[in-house]
Amino acid sequence: MRGQLHAAAHPAADLAALGRDWIAAWNSRDLERILALYADACEMTSDKVQMLGFDSSGTLSGKASLRMYWGKALQLVPGLHFDLIELFVSPDSVVVFYANERGGRICEYLRVDAGGKIVQGSANHLVH
Repeated sequence: MRGQLHAAAHPAADLAALGRDWIAAWNSRDLERILALYADACEMTSDKVQMLGFDSSGTLSGKASLRMYWGKALQLVPGLHFDLIELFVSPDSVVVFYANERGGRICEYLRVDAGGKIVQGSANHLVH
């Protein structure tokens, strides 16, 4: 996967658009729209993975695992909504800084492949 991660640099405008599309997909609550942004061979890491009873490592691999995890999350949080605060880009990733429906601030790190699909994601929450 490492070779895939550094396959191509992307224009900053494209990565910023991906970040905005990611927010819009989540706010639509359409799981298939969210998953369409991800490559089939993707990974997602979050402290919520373990909290919701999924992998104890906090990392899930592949769309099927993400579908189960996010499907459960969408059921548990019917009022889910994200407000974009800021976007940060590098040649192959975007960090989406947003506030959720409870006012929590989160940074979502999204690394993309040569085709612009997300191959690695990491939800980063404030330490309390």
